[in-house]
Amino acid sequence: MTQTPVRLNTWLRLQREDVLLVDRADALCRALRACPEVRHAYYLSWQAGARIYSHEGSGQQLPPGQGDPLQASDEALASRLELEGRLGLDQVRQMDCWLAGRLRRAAISHGQLFALALEEGLPGLLLLEVKEGVSLDWLGWVYELLTTLVGSVNGLLRASPLLGHDPQPSLLVDAEARPLELNAALLTLLGEAPLAEVLRFLPVNHASLVRACLAQKRAIEGVEAQCGERVLIWTYIPDPQERRVLARCREATAQILAEREAARARRLYRLITENTTDLISRHTPEGRFLDASPASWTLLGYWPEELRGQFAQCLFHPQELAHLVQLARDALEQDGYYTMTYRIRHRMGHYLWFETASRAIRETYTGAVVEVVSVSRDITARVEAEENKRRLAEVVEANTDPVLFVDPAGHITYLNPAARRALGLGPQQPAPALDQIVAADDLARLQRDGWRTAERHGVWKIDTRLQPPAGGASVPVSMVLLAHNTAGGERYYSLVARDMTERELREAQQRRHQDELAHTARLVTLGELASGIAHEINQPLAAVMNYAGASQRYLQSLGNNPKAAERVAQGLERITEHAHHASEVIKRLRAFLRKGQRRMQALDVAEVAREAVRLCAWEAVASQVAIEEQLPENLPSVYADRVLLEQVLLNLLRNAIDANREAHPGRDSLIWLGARVGKGHLIIEVRDQGPGLGEEELTRIFTPFYTSKPDGLGLGLSMSRSIIEGFGGSLDGMPDEAGGLLMRCCLPLQ
Repeated sequence: MTQTPVRLNTWLRLQREDVLLVDRADALCRALRACPEVRHAYYLSWQAGARIYSHEGSGQQLPPGQGDPLQASDEALASRLELEGRLGLDQVRQMDCWLAGRLRRAAISHGQLFALALEEGLPGLLLLEVKEGVSLDWLGWVYELLTTLVGSVNGLLRASPLLGHDPQPSLLVDAEARPLELNAALLTLLGEAPLAEVLRFLPVNHASLVRACLAQKRAIEGVEAQCGERVLIWTYIPDPQERRVLARCREATAQILAEREAARARRLYRLITENTTDLISRHTPEGRFLDASPASWTLLGYWPEELRGQFAQCLFHPQELAHLVQLARDALEQDGYYTMTYRIRHRMGHYLWFETASRAIRETYTGAVVEVVSVSRDITARVEAEENKRRLAEVVEANTDPVLFVDPAGHITYLNPAARRALGLGPQQPAPALDQIVAADDLARLQRDGWRTAERHGVWKIDTRLQPPAGGASVPVSMVLLAHNTAGGERYYSLVARDMTERELREAQQRRHQDELAHTARLVTLGELASGIAHEINQPLAAVMNYAGASQRYLQSLGNNPKAAERVAQGLERITEHAHHASEVIKRLRAFLRKGQRRMQALDVAEVAREAVRLCAWEAVASQVAIEEQLPENLPSVYADRVLLEQVLLNLLRNAIDANREAHPGRDSLIWLGARVGKGHLIIEVRDQGPGLGEEELTRIFTPFYTSKPDGLGLGLSMSRSIIEGFGGSLDGMPDEAGGLLMRCCLPLQ
């Protein structure tokens, strides 16, 4: 009885989806036959042309009636069914109709007929044969149920035809993987077997697939199920809202078997192909080809037919021909086995390296060699790789740069001669540990970043110094860490250290030359500022002389002027102040003219900028130029040489003064000197109100010896940029938004 509701649900879905009448009739009869009280069920539809009821479906049919089929008629039965709705089979057997004869011939007498139209507009009847001894009272309830169901289904909108009209066998299951409905194709596949037999056609993990399909809310495709000799491919499609799954299958027996056979054929073919890449050949004891495998074409450019009858020696390289043939004959005669490596000529004329293993086939009784079987392979790539490795090893040995092989644990496994010379090691001395020759900070960077970066990108660089283990001067090097793979996939590393001693000396010499040039430029600058410097020194000296003369006069009037002593004291105080001012001017000039190695230190940029303003203040006043300072308090420090930075700022300010004087002769003008912090740099800007520069001039102002001044040398901006770049910063010029020129100096923060 548990199968009946499922089969009825299947029939109702088919009825609702308006599939073929044949399929609906089969589904209804199967559902009713699932009842244990029902022996058989038939559905017949009215044939208006023939005036009889005819079978629908693929199940068992009633035999023909008695008499002439051309005179057959069921009109009396149809009229009575239209009035009464249902009739007992014993009543029908007594009627004068074609179906009555069919029932009598089939010996069916216990049951009822129902008027039931499965196809709208096409009358039909349902014939139920009930087992002997079973009461017929309950059939009235069945009639009312089926009539109600058909009426309600015909009044509804048609559902999705996916299940009913699907030509592939399909079924609808609930979340517990229990069948709810089967489509006509699956019912046909199932035949008269019980509904439980449908599980034979499903995958063994059917329940798990249903749960996974609903949980993941996605279709699961290509699930194979074996049912005897038949192979079905199932697809599970979820309906998450209704907690149901549609399972569809297709017959794939022929396809799967063909694919399996094709896969076996492919594997066999691949196996044969892979195992015949070597040239297998047979030879006479003298070396003449008897036969060869097809690999002869791919390896040598000859088909096997072309090689038969030829001597193998004709393809050998001339330099190896003399001794190789005799060695092979002797070895095969004595040992019966010989392996040789040699060069052989390809059909195109070039030579290949071959490795050939030969075995002698002897005559059973005499032991004489009657045939030689050889297996040859092309080892040209291997020989060339070994030759390249040998050459590479020679290059590493002869390299003037130190080369070290290391592992991530810090063990040095190899040192080339250049590395041993740099570290003061003899040829037989063991390699030191990495921490003995590299500074601790650089070794920490290597362990923190080096191995990982080399693993990811293949290379990592660092500037460091190599310290000989026995002591002595360290060697400055630019070291590159390279990661390599062995043939087995293991990692090893090499350190290539370029000796930077000469570059370090050149850079030091270049810095000395730059400092000398900068000192010369400062002397020239002071020469150009001589009148202003003289004025700044003469002013306090004149004041000193005035106060000294006044003090002398007050000393002469000490006897008659009670305030003379106080006046003298005030004069001496003023003399001290002006003398101190003159001393500061001279001290500042001496500091500006300092000559020697640059001294890098943390500097307050605002203080350095104000010193530069003081040095050019008199020139600015003489040119009617005012310098407006925009220097915030508490600016972060920068790391630079004070004198060189002051020289750069003085050069920028003087250029701005010249530009303002050119653009505003005899009139007042303004220069802005400002500093600010931005993106890890301290930015110093000098803006003028000059005529500005064009794009072409802007690209050339930092070129040595380029100048727009009639008496200029063209070295100021070039040298200023070199100084700033030596501090790790940058110096650029650009048009100012308000007109004029903007010079921007960026220095990295300490």
